[in-house]
Amino acid sequence: MASLFDSVPLSRGPALPNRFMLSPLTNHQSNADGTLSDGEHHWLEMRATGGFGLVMTCASHVQRVGQGFPGQLGCFGDHHLSGLTQIADTIRAAGKVSYVQLHHAGNRSPKDLIGEAPVCPSDDAETGARALTHAEVEQLIADFVAAAVRCDKAGFDGVELHGAHGYILCQFLSPEINKRTDEFGGSLENRARVLMRIVDGVREHCRPDLQLAVRLSPERFGMKVDEIREVFSWLVASNKIDLIDMSLWDVFKEAHEPEHAGKQLLELFTSIPRGAVKLAVAGKIATPQDAQKVIDLGADIAALGRGAILHHDFPNKTKADPNFTPRSLPVAAEVLRSEGLSEPFVNYMKVWAGFVSE
Repeated sequence: MASLFDSVPLSRGPALPNRFMLSPLTNHQSNADGTLSDGEHHWLEMRATGGFGLVMTCASHVQRVGQGFPGQLGCFGDHHLSGLTQIADTIRAAGKVSYVQLHHAGNRSPKDLIGEAPVCPSDDAETGARALTHAEVEQLIADFVAAAVRCDKAGFDGVELHGAHGYILCQFLSPEINKRTDEFGGSLENRARVLMRIVDGVREHCRPDLQLAVRLSPERFGMKVDEIREVFSWLVASNKIDLIDMSLWDVFKEAHEPEHAGKQLLELFTSIPRGAVKLAVAGKIATPQDAQKVIDLGADIAALGRGAILHHDFPNKTKADPNFTPRSLPVAAEVLRSEGLSEPFVNYMKVWAGFVSE
């Protein structure tokens, strides 16, 4: 039986020292211009020393107009390079593998935050987003690739393309949101073209051993399970991807589509042939037993969000005691501060019902 503390070799770059991954978590901790803050650095350093084999940053926007939330870490300009390099150096010093998640919020960029109407594959009356021109789509692709090059230069082991949760790459994939009639809309192949071209660009312009991951989600925002399974297979077949990170909302839930009734969502992805590509899964992995279970069910890596917030050293605690009991919610704000969350992150967690006690 596979252990949570097995080394996980990837087809490029360094092996992961274990099967624990820090999920890319929104946290509002960076400076207003997207540069690294002391709070964000401290948060990531604690997770690296706490035992997470793969330490991933929060979503980091590749264009200024792609910012999704205040205090977001940026990677769209060279003024971000110094802070990114600091993060990569810190994670490497802890003996862990480092990733930046590359992100653009698309129609989910707040107008009052970016100072203009957000953009989207197509006009979107609900959010007030306008459709990207053809030239702007080409620029979007180029800016994702440029951000990957910047992270490569900073010394990260890998980058992840955020194609999940209704952000811009997911918006292109969505037949409900993407109503384009050019080569970036219509068929699934066309809707996936932006993502696949970014993958090609990263491989062309970054060092050969830079690891490349893609995050996908199979439900909500117009996603269809079978379409995402198809994209998953295309990514594997490209031989350009090292890791697919499936955000399932709940790793043990059943698929909601009638054609997959009674089937566990996780199984629909672990069953796809993936060769050397590794599969990470995220969604309510709350205990060491949950983490082990997803590995037993065929995933390679357990990605933790809430568990990583509540215990910076969740992997180290699990290694010392496989039956350790994580904190239950709600927790006091002071507990979160002791776990390395800065005040903006603590305040953000107060938005989540039942997370922070009064």
